Order: sequence, then structure tokens, then C-alpha cells
Amino acid sequence: MAIEFRRSAIAFTLLLFIHVAHSFYLPGVAPQDFEKGDELKVKVNKLTSIKTQLPYSYYSLPFCQPKKIVDSTENLGEVLRGDRIENAPYLFKMREAKMCNVLCLVTLDDKTAKAFKEKIDDEYRVNMILDNLPLVVPIERGDQGSPPVVYQLGYHVGLKGQYEGSKEQKYFMHNHLAFTVRYHLDMQTDSARIVGFEVKPYSVKHEYDGEWSEKARLTTCDPHKKRLVVSSSTPQEVEPKKEIIFTYDVEFEASSCESEVKWASRWDAYLLMSDNQIHWFSIVNSLMIVLFLSGMVAMIMLRTLYRDISRYNELETQEEAQEETGWKLVHGDVFRLPANSDLLCVYVGTGVQCLGMVFVTMIFAMLGFLSPSNRGGLMTAMLLLWVFMGLFAGYASSRLYKMFKGTEWKRIAFRTAFLFPAVVSSIFFVLNALIWGQKSSGAVPFGTMFALIFLWFGISVPLVFVGAYLGFKKPPVDDPVKTNKIPRQIPEQAWYMNPIFSILIGGILPFGAVFIELFFILTSIWLNQFYYIFGFLFLVFVILIVTCAEITVVLCYFQLCSEDYLWWWRSYLTSGSSALYLFLYATFYFFTKLQITKLVSAMLYFGYMLIASYAFFVLTGTIGFYACLWFTRLIYSSVKID
Repeated sequence: MAIEFRRSAIAFTLLLFIHVAHSFYLPGVAPQDFEKGDELKVKVNKLTSIKTQLPYSYYSLPFCQPKKIVDSTENLGEVLRGDRIENAPYLFKMREAKMCNVLCLVTLDDKTAKAFKEKIDDEYRVNMILDNLPLVVPIERGDQGSPPVVYQLGYHVGLKGQYEGSKEQKYFMHNHLAFTVRYHLDMQTDSARIVGFEVKPYSVKHEYDGEWSEKARLTTCDPHKKRLVVSSSTPQEVEPKKEIIFTYDVEFEASSCESEVKWASRWDAYLLMSDNQIHWFSIVNSLMIVLFLSGMVAMIMLRTLYRDISRYNELETQEEAQEETGWKLVHGDVFRLPANSDLLCVYVGTGVQCLGMVFVTMIFAMLGFLSPSNRGGLMTAMLLLWVFMGLFAGYASSRLYKMFKGTEWKRIAFRTAFLFPAVVSSIFFVLNALIWGQKSSGAVPFGTMFALIFLWFGISVPLVFVGAYLGFKKPPVDDPVKTNKIPRQIPEQAWYMNPIFSILIGGILPFGAVFIELFFILTSIWLNQFYYIFGFLFLVFVILIVTCAEITVVLCYFQLCSEDYLWWWRSYLTSGSSALYLFLYATFYFFTKLQITKLVSAMLYFGYMLIASYAFFVLTGTIGFYACLWFTRLIYSSVKID
């Protein structure tokens, strides 16, 4: 009976974990019910391009404008992402279809025509929002085994093409939008909730009779004569002195019983944008390989160490001890103070700060609090958690500093609080200046810049000093063996124990644990797609920690067996070298997957990936360092030292 209960409990735990691994998400906002005829507020967001990576506000182009443009309140993450959410001129009323609505007429001049052509060349997309749902373009797919319809965020500003029989390239504007608002109807209250927001863009050269006025009736789009835009044989060209009439349709569709979509699951269609089977198989396959290798490494290490410790403790005579070789011989030097010990303390403390930020962020994301519906929530959470994790950074750096017999804890706290943020901020300010020079909405405003500086100096720095004070007050950690006054000479090492070679080899396995997931992360960031599989990302993160620790411990053991006791910095650099492979993979991704051709866009990409690689170096290096510190203290406290 007890066995059956235990099996049921294990099965339930596995099912619960698999459910979490699929990363369920909370909707992010409370549901809103709309009665028939209620006004729906459509909002426009930034213009985005995967070719330039430079966002622009919607009204940076001469689109039709409402009487008064009102900016929506944005969180810190949205501002840093370049989101600029404003009201739109479109008028929707719940469950009231409207056809051939005329927005305005725009006559292009040389400047506006050039601006539209540049955005069409760079394949910019227009993003809109309705009831916190992003606007998508449905695209039918005929592939077997894949979703019949996939969705692309936003619609293209226009397209390039040629007239039949002509070789001249022309620019055409998407000036007619056919919106479809999907809703779920409550039969008891007759209220509805929005569950989908789609559009089909068209390019059509509208015509009208007589003089133009706001009430003029179009001959190319007239619902009274059943002339609706479903295609166009005469598209709207983008040329100076051309008149462009912007129009739109809006229709409402209730989710049917066969394909009923409720409000709580309305994001499912948006998140299923590609074939996920390869994604799941690749991640699981990678995790299984890494787990298998890690298990083998751990088993070999445990058996070898057990044999070494047993042999060292069974030595009976002084002659036997003198003939012995291996890691025991360097016990008098293994805890000798490393070179640049202060800098090592700073990097270890910063790594603890990164580790805490990433771990807590993933927990919240896995529970659904940082879902895609909460725009900017992920970046905001990471920034705030980084600030508050300064307490642990100061504590870790000062504890290690005191173990190194340091006395000036304020100096180490100051360097911990400023070194890593100063490097990242310098790169960020340079990139922000480049974005500002391009007049992009991605440039961080001065108000937001002031908020970031306040978070750094007003909260993070004081917390680092508090943590350093608390860490330095605690008694120092005693070494398990005494350190000799005279350093032992390190014998000549084999070629494969060369520091550079072993450090570079050590970073391969940790990178192998994350590179498949890294592909999907880069795709979501640079190709404007959603990333939501935080459950599996957390699994990959745990495997990364285990892999960094084990590969560093193994190489540290080989190093000590070669009677090389300079392990402090090498342990940090061994697992930290995986950041080099991350940056190299980002370079490979740039040349094989992205279509960036502009110099500024390329600088932005490599600048941000340099920041990410630097943070990854600090994170993985700290994991490897603490694993080696624990390992060396464990083995040298397990043998008899005369």
C-alpha cells in the first residue's frame, strides 16, 4: 500500500513538473467585458524591422492622426524596448461591422515619399494593440504536421513590386486594412471578451467622384454598391505628389463551438507561431546528453577521489610519503593567496548578483507572472532584481575578501558596486547615442536614464555596502590546511594542461548545454517573436549550473594532480570561457540568420551581445569558482596532513 502511494505521489509530481515546464502563463491583465456598441480603443505601437533593429514611433511616418495624440503610460521595460504606445484614429464599436471607413487623404511630397520608401526597403512592420492583444497577420500554411495558420506580428508598411510587362521596381503602400476582431460571447449576459485581433493589408489606389472632402464616397470601396476591397488590380504607388487615401474595414467574428477560444487561452494562438516538435526534441535531446556526460564525470571523479584519499591515509612511513605524487603534495600551497585577489573577489560577488537575478527571474517567469502579455515585465523584473541582489553581491565579495586576509572592506564594496555596472553602462551609453543619432524611438529618454542612474546609485550601491558590512562582520573561513611560507616550484606541465588550452576546453560543455535554447532566445529577440518556454529554460539553467560545476571540478582535479596549485583564477576562467563560445555563436547567428546590412544596426547587435556575453562570463565563472572552492576544501580536509 505504501509503495503504491509513493508511486502515485511520484507520478503526480512528474505531471505537475511537466505542466510547469510548459510554462503556463497568467493573462497579465484583468478580463474586460464589452457590451454591444461599446467603443474599443485601438492603440498603435512602434514600427519594427528585423533588418535594422531600430524601432520608430508610429507617427514618425505621415499616417492619419487623431485630433490629439495621447501617449500611454509605459513601464521601464517597455521604454527600454522602444515601445511607444499611442492612441489610434481607428474607431471600433463592439460587434458593429463597418466597411470602407475613410481615415484621411495624404498628399506626399519629396520628404514623405522618401520616408515611406526607406521604411518599405527596410521591411518595417506596423504594430497595434487592442485590449492588450497585439495585431497579427494570419498566414495559411500547407505543410503537414504544422499549424494550418501561423501569425506574424504586425503588417508591412508596404511592398516592392513590378507591373506586368515592366522591369521597373515600384513602391506600393498598404493603405487599406481589413481588421477582424474575434470575441467570445457570454450567452447569459450577452457581453463579450476579445480573444483575437487580426488584419489583412491591401494596397489599392482609391478613386472618388468630384472634389475631395471628408464625406466623399469612394468608387473603389463602397459597401452600398457591394464594392469591397478583397484584392486590387491597381495598387497605390508611393511617389511625390501622389494622393494616398487610407481606409479600413472592421468585422467581428464569434469563436465557434468547434474552435472555441476563451479569454484565458486567447494567447495560445499567438504563442504557437512555429513548429514546436523540433524545438522540444532538440531541448530534451541536449539535456539528456549533458545529463549523461555529467553523470559519467561525477561517477569517475567520486571513484578516483575515493581511491586517492584511501591511499594517502594508508601511507605508513615517511619514505612512502616522499615517493608519493599527486594533489596531496601541494597541500601547503593550494590555499595560497592568488594574484589580483581583490579583482577576483569583485567578480565573484558580481557573479552571485547575476546568479540571484537570473534564478528569481526564471522562477517568476515560469509561474507566468512575466508572460508575453505583460509587455516589458521581463526586463523590468530583471533590472529591479539586479538592483536588490546587490546585497548578496557585497556579502559574497567581502566574505571571500576576508578569507584572503583583507582588511579594507569598503574598498572591495566600492569596486563591487561599480566595476560591472560601469562597463555595461559605458557600452549602453555608446549604443544609445547611436540609436539617438538615428532618431529612433529605441533611444532611452532622459527621464528613464535618470531612473536607471537612481536605481544604481540610490539603491544598488547602498545595498552592496550593507551586504559587504554584514559579510565582513562574520568570522573568517579557516583553511583546512596550513600554507607554507615559501611557494613550491611548479613542475613542467604537459601540453594538454596548458592554462589557455584547458580553459578553452572547459567552456565547451557548458555552452553545449545551452546553445540550442540560445538559438530560440536569439530568434525571439532579433526576429521579433515571442519567447515563452520558461519552464524548459529553467531546466536548461539548472543543467548549466551542474555542468559548469562538474567540468570545472574535473579540470581542477587534473591540475592539482599535476602539482599545479594556481587554481583560483583558472577555476573562474574555465567555466567562464563558455561566454567566448556564446559570442562566437552570436557572430555565426548574425551572418547566417539575420539580414542586417546597416553599420549602426550591426554595432547595436554586437554591442548588446557583448553585454550578454560579459554577463554570462561573470555568471558561469562564479559557478565554477564556488564548485572548485568547495571541492578543494573537501578533499584537503579528508586526508591526514603531518
